[in-house]
Amino acid sequence: MERDRADAGTALTLLPRLLFQVLLHVLFEHAVGYALLALKEVEEISLLLPQVEECVLNLGKFHNIVRLVAFCPFASSQVALENANAVSEGVVHEDLRLLLETHLPSKKKKVLLGVGDPKIGAAIQEELGYTCQTGGVIAEILRGVRLHFHNLVKGLTDVSACKAQLGLGHSYSRAKVKFNVNRVDNMIIQSISLLDQLDKDINTFSMRVREWYGYHFPELVKIINDNATYCRLAQFIGNRRELNEEKLEKLEELTMDGAKAKAILDASRSSMGMDISAIDLINIESFSNRVVSLSEYRQSLHTYLRSKMSQVAPSLSALIGEAVGARLIAHAGSLTNLAKYPASTVQILGAEKALFRALKTRGNTPKYGLIFHSTFIGRAAAKNKGRISRYLANKCSIASRIDCFSEVPTSVFGEKLREQVEERLSFYETGIFPRKNLQVMKEAMVQAEEAAAEITRKLEKQEKKRLKKEKKRLAAIALASPENSTSTPEECEEISERPKKKKKQKLQEAPQENGMEEPPVSLAKPKKKKAFSKEELISSDLEETAGSGSLPKRKKSFPKEEPVSDPEEAENRSVPKKKRKFKEELLSSGPEEAASSKSSSSKKKKKLQKLSQGD
Repeated sequence: MERDRADAGTALTLLPRLLFQVLLHVLFEHAVGYALLALKEVEEISLLLPQVEECVLNLGKFHNIVRLVAFCPFASSQVALENANAVSEGVVHEDLRLLLETHLPSKKKKVLLGVGDPKIGAAIQEELGYTCQTGGVIAEILRGVRLHFHNLVKGLTDVSACKAQLGLGHSYSRAKVKFNVNRVDNMIIQSISLLDQLDKDINTFSMRVREWYGYHFPELVKIINDNATYCRLAQFIGNRRELNEEKLEKLEELTMDGAKAKAILDASRSSMGMDISAIDLINIESFSNRVVSLSEYRQSLHTYLRSKMSQVAPSLSALIGEAVGARLIAHAGSLTNLAKYPASTVQILGAEKALFRALKTRGNTPKYGLIFHSTFIGRAAAKNKGRISRYLANKCSIASRIDCFSEVPTSVFGEKLREQVEERLSFYETGIFPRKNLQVMKEAMVQAEEAAAEITRKLEKQEKKRLKKEKKRLAAIALASPENSTSTPEECEEISERPKKKKKQKLQEAPQENGMEEPPVSLAKPKKKKAFSKEELISSDLEETAGSGSLPKRKKSFPKEEPVSDPEEAENRSVPKKKRKFKEELLSSGPEEAASSKSSSSKKKKKLQKLSQGD
């Protein structure tokens, strides 16, 4: 140990001179922001000593070594998450670029930047041109900065720094877990595991039902082989003595075979089973019902698995089937891990114990693992099983990579790869040469482009339908709200203007008899007419006949009564509107009609006199 330390000391004696020639800065990434620090004194040899480690732990002594040059806080938690993702991927974010370009010296050759992550150091050196260093001195300095960071930055407390770290950690983990919801392979792993477990449990429970109900009806076991059908029949039959011809149709529906239904009916009449109590039958029926419900759930789970495989790995499921493809994904851990595996690993995936046992005993290694459950290996001859399994593993590896890295999932490549495996099988049997892979992949590319275009069209149509439904829903909500709130001000103005326009049209379309238009009438409420007695009417008629030569012109309606100097105007005011109209008609008529008007007026006088005498 002493010799190694002496060699390290002699090798690093030149480093302090180099570090004094260049200015050493340290970049520290925290949950609240980026910090750029400068080192005042550096001796890398002495940093290996325990005294200097104590100096890093002491805040007062640490301040003598390090000073804060600049601090760039994050604007929000979203910005902090973006910067954390960029640092983890080795990408220089715009915030980090701005900080380094602003606060580091312009002469890049004299600057040495210390960073904690080699990936971000390589990215900074490539993009910005600053020399970066990791480990050694930098690791010790960053340890001290991490310990005393809340004391180096003004206004930052230890509690707030811990809260920021906790929040960023949660959001970073959530962002790593959160992928495309429709293409998550975790659901496939869980569903195939549950499917295998259900198969085992249903087999165990069915054997329990067979053994339990076999005490009462042992002949049914030999007639019915399917576990789910046996449980349904045990639930339906119950006591075998109650089975008769009336239940034969139902038996045929359950067994899907008339001969088996007839055999069950005959066996129930001559069965050698023991009698069973009612309470035992109730327990058998309830347990059979549970097994039947489990088998039905198993069918629905298998349908769900097929739909998820068509979304996540359509090519792999088209090549070897949904169940085998799901088992490969579950065994690898994820679709990405399966895509990273070489074809030789995919070939023996699931046969690790046999492989290591063969390596240990120097025996024959296994030829296939989980892919043995596909139909291709079973159809091949014994001498060709290894060859076809190797070829199938190669195609499975290609299909998994296509599914993992393609943007639009399609089963075209899987179908083409399946055709290639079929051609290879026929080549082993008949000797007909299969098509070349280049030709098949060209055809697959053309069909895949067409399929992708069709999928995009369907997605666009679905989006349009969704928008239409959303518009209809909003319109229904708007109609459901009160009419006053929904009516716009323009509609209110149109409604208020309609009656006014009608009134104006009526007034304009009503000309006088002499062809002249009447003066504009005010829209105010008309005043009530005064009631006149018979004597006033008679006197007014007499005065009209006397002064028919000089009648005054009609004037506009007077809103207020004013004192009038002319007696004729006062007379006209006292006369009602009908009388005024009559006078205007007389004026409008010519001199020929004057005589006739006089004769008619004389007749009216006589009538009025008779009326007055009668009163």
